[in-house]
Amino acid sequence: MEHTVKAFEEDITRLRGLIAEMGGLAELSVQEALEAIVNGDDNLAEKVIARDKEIDALEMEVDRLAVRIIALRAPMADDLREVIAALKIAGVVERIGDYAKNIAKRIGKIEGRRKFEPLALIPAMGEVAAEMVHDVLTAYAARDPQLAREVIARDAVVDAFYDSIFRNLVTHMVENPATIGSAAQLLFVARNVERVGDHATNVAEMVHFAATGTYPPDREELNP
Repeated sequence: MEHTVKAFEEDITRLRGLIAEMGGLAELSVQEALEAIVNGDDNLAEKVIARDKEIDALEMEVDRLAVRIIALRAPMADDLREVIAALKIAGVVERIGDYAKNIAKRIGKIEGRRKFEPLALIPAMGEVAAEMVHDVLTAYAARDPQLAREVIARDAVVDAFYDSIFRNLVTHMVENPATIGSAAQLLFVARNVERVGDHATNVAEMVHFAATGTYPPDREELNP
């Protein structure tokens, strides 16, 4: 029995480690994708795009390990909840990596970068979204439902940034028709950053469930 318990604990530790590794790569990809867009750095964009394969491979490893734990260890109650949460979180983190890759792929499609004023609004929005990813991973590692709720509340900030950027870009396109193509690409970037915030929020809800057995209050209650 002691051997079985030790083996289970080792599996859970490995599962947590894989999630942390995935999350760290996804967070880095979001930061670097935005840096590449702002600076027009093709090499950095290529690094982000290539890294997506690492994130995908880690997700598959999480899937295999979680299924093995359920099949061989038959976890119950809190333990089962944690394994299921890890399985779901891995899928969401993989999507965050996809959004970073999508952003990086816009690198050659924004012209007149230095003169394109709306581009200056993206880094601040991206910083909040990247911090949400970082903090939700911290909450997962620490089993901290309070921090998870704080991450959920912060999604409203990302949404407000998106609304502001959207209005700015539409105005810019009307006043500068020649920039419509670049503005549309930047709107695509902003939308992907907004989705990163949404997915960080989804992870936070799962972290809260894994830690407490309950889902957090509605976002409206966290953002009165």
